[in-house]
Amino acid sequence: MACGVAQQDKDSTTLSESRLILIGGRWSGKSSSGNTILGKDRFECGRTRTAQCEVRHEEVQGRNLIVVDAPGWSSSLSLTEIPEGDKQRFKLNVSKCPPGPDVFLLVIPIDCAFSVEQKRTVEEHMKLLGERVWRYTMVLFTCGDFLGEKTIEQHIESEGDSLKWLIERCRNRYHVFNNKKKTDSSQVTELLEKIDEMVWHNNGTHYEVDEQTLNIIREKQEKVAERANDRRRRAEEERQQRKTLIPEEMKTIPKVQMVLLGSRNVGKTSVGNTILGIKDTEDGKRTAQSVARKGFVGKTEITLVDTPGWWKGFAVSDTPEAIKEEVMCSMFLCPPGPHVFLLVVDADASFNAKHLEAVTTHMELLGEGVWRHTIVVFTRGDWLGTNTIEQYIEGEGEAMQCLIEQCGNRYHVMDNKNADDGTQIAELLEKITETVAANGFSHFVPDKKVHLSIEEKRLRVEDGARLRQSQVKAKRKSLKGSKNKLRELRIVLLGMKTSGKSATGNNLLRKGAFTSGQTNYCQVEEEEVADRLITVIDTPGWSKSSECIKEMDKEIVRGLSVSPLGVHAVLLVVPSDLTFREAQQVALEEHMNLFDASIWKHTMVLFTYGDKLADKSIEEHIEREHRALRWLVDKCENKYHVVNNMKKSDMSQVTELFEKLEEMVAVNNGRLYCPDMNDVHHRIEGKFRRRQLKNVQREEEYRRRELELMINFKKTLLELQADNKESVTSTKSKSLNQLVGDMAKLKVKTFDQRKKEENTDAKINHEIEKLENENNEIYRASSEQQGDLQARLFLTFTESTVHKVRLCFVEITVKGESRRSAIVESSQERKMPTSQFDNVLQWLSTLQISKNVENELTLNFSQTSGYRSVLPQDEFYAEACINKISIYTPFSFKKRSHQALNY
Repeated sequence: MACGVAQQDKDSTTLSESRLILIGGRWSGKSSSGNTILGKDRFECGRTRTAQCEVRHEEVQGRNLIVVDAPGWSSSLSLTEIPEGDKQRFKLNVSKCPPGPDVFLLVIPIDCAFSVEQKRTVEEHMKLLGERVWRYTMVLFTCGDFLGEKTIEQHIESEGDSLKWLIERCRNRYHVFNNKKKTDSSQVTELLEKIDEMVWHNNGTHYEVDEQTLNIIREKQEKVAERANDRRRRAEEERQQRKTLIPEEMKTIPKVQMVLLGSRNVGKTSVGNTILGIKDTEDGKRTAQSVARKGFVGKTEITLVDTPGWWKGFAVSDTPEAIKEEVMCSMFLCPPGPHVFLLVVDADASFNAKHLEAVTTHMELLGEGVWRHTIVVFTRGDWLGTNTIEQYIEGEGEAMQCLIEQCGNRYHVMDNKNADDGTQIAELLEKITETVAANGFSHFVPDKKVHLSIEEKRLRVEDGARLRQSQVKAKRKSLKGSKNKLRELRIVLLGMKTSGKSATGNNLLRKGAFTSGQTNYCQVEEEEVADRLITVIDTPGWSKSSECIKEMDKEIVRGLSVSPLGVHAVLLVVPSDLTFREAQQVALEEHMNLFDASIWKHTMVLFTYGDKLADKSIEEHIEREHRALRWLVDKCENKYHVVNNMKKSDMSQVTELFEKLEEMVAVNNGRLYCPDMNDVHHRIEGKFRRRQLKNVQREEEYRRRELELMINFKKTLLELQADNKESVTSTKSKSLNQLVGDMAKLKVKTFDQRKKEENTDAKINHEIEKLENENNEIYRASSEQQGDLQARLFLTFTESTVHKVRLCFVEITVKGESRRSAIVESSQERKMPTSQFDNVLQWLSTLQISKNVENELTLNFSQTSGYRSVLPQDEFYAEACINKISIYTPFSFKKRSHQALNY
């Protein structure tokens, strides 16, 4: 039933009290709407951010209103990218108006589009509150003045599927506010009537608070607060120690050289501007090169080097060579070297294991000893609200804590929106001085060989780029007279996921035809552009791991059959802001090989994210990157183009592409590419048959290596048991008097005993290291080639085996002294208890080596062991096996496997 218009013929009466919670994205107008509802300016608006939950009470139109203004979420971040503390506090919002809210007002501004990404963010946040939250949710549209002559219903219908989905989830409950007309009380009256109606439909119930969940969250927060206090106290003690290293005359350091490092969009440049007191900033302009700037903070001369950022959560292996070179060159822009590195991290986003790996691998580019000179600088401190930076550090988990420890517990938090606050820069300079003092006032001295190597590579790149440019120009010049302007161009887009295919299609058609990030099926759109009828076919993207299900492959290739007559061009879309290496080449070849070889004559490489090239030419990018990229460009016979989809107003890049495509059509004598789809589907079937065969062969190899491992373990354990029993027999053969006389000697190990134990330890460590290396190698191969599910099964099995063997080794080595004491006590013929060693040996001895129906060597485990050596193919059954294995695994699978799964 629609509630867009309130119905007043219900038998319900006006509520004496209403409890409302305002939720939504940042800058959506929540606080302003709260003021409109209350009829007073009770919440701060404008540039002030709602950093913590705020509650206001007011009597409005004869009823008591309790309005909760919750902090907004970032519409650009998924739930996994939001700090743990923010997620916990979002759940706690419901406890601010006991016994629970009557309604959640989900605030959506009308003046901007409700995209697929925003839909995802809303859906993920609502899941934190449970499925039942939708019964108590109403959409509150703000910026109602933007509707003009349109009705809100017309706006909903025109916005697309994402907004219609939201309205349906809220059971067609919505209302519109124009917060510029706060004096118009009728819009508040109508909202309250709709709330009354919703409560009536919910039988007078409210959203019930799960006290158990809230108590768990509060307990976690208390523990985090305790650890945060400990960290703050420890950091202050360490600061005091470093201060003692500063001579009196150096309290104000005369000169400091620093380098800013970090991922993109974390606020590096803003930090630099705040330090140097620069207010004339270029918002939104990305740092593409390392640049040194100078200035003064008080009497201290500052040299500050800003660097390009890497993609957040992407390791250095995914970063283009140009960015890596700029990061390494930063050290040489402030000779003889920087005093400190300021590693910038945004405090309003999550920091997990992937982010730690990204930071660590990029910092390693700078050389050894870099961490001693590094301070973590947190930006967007204003989003912390009443929480301390230490609470953020402790609440985020091991990855963040590991980073801070790596930097010697040196960190600082900044509010770049409060750039005029000189105290935060003064305190940062104090911490920098203390860090410099702890390093003996010495610079971080970069390796000059690194700079020399970069310069030599730059010369080679420039030479290669000039040669490639001249070849392309010569070829285009020779075709100038033969090409004709085509009245129609049919283009198909192929490439990896997130390569920018859909955005490119929109740029070529000069309209928003395709939805980025949601291409699961082929989509065809056409438009008149530059006096040509342009048809663009967008296709689903593939991943760099080359793993792709058969149905997705069929959908990808379908893009070339949509046009019955064929296509003029295949554009292979490659992002210029990520590296293109062997993995990307393999994935691309697998898909291009589904067609016959003639497809390459109709194929052009289209580089996206041209804005990331800065002042570098696309030819320099090609020559600087991995040889896999040059292979691709050469395979396409030097046919390539670069676009900047952020500059949609630049029509020249589109018309130039069309001209290049017309030249390619001329070389192909006007022929279009029209593949034989029967042949293509035959190739797809062959591809997946070959993949299944490889999986079988690899599985057989895994089993063989598994068998070898177990045989070696059994052999080693038997040898160690023999050594152990020999020692026991030798001791038991002595008389009681001899044993009593030897008690004093047992307290001191002889040289021979120590030597024997050292040899045993070495043997043990060798076997364990061998197993772990083999385990990791098998896992990586299995993860890459067979998929995570089977790999996780094998990993669980081998990790459990390592642990069982390690237990017996510990029994032998660590408890040797207590074992000898037990031997002395055996004068009364007491029988020694069975050790873990014997338990493990007994377990191994039960393993049966045989062949299965496929004539493959296997290990046969008992049904109670919790293991199966033949990995199940059925996914449901495999998951069940994982759960079964976890019961019998003596130590946590999660801790090791979490790291292993990130290989």
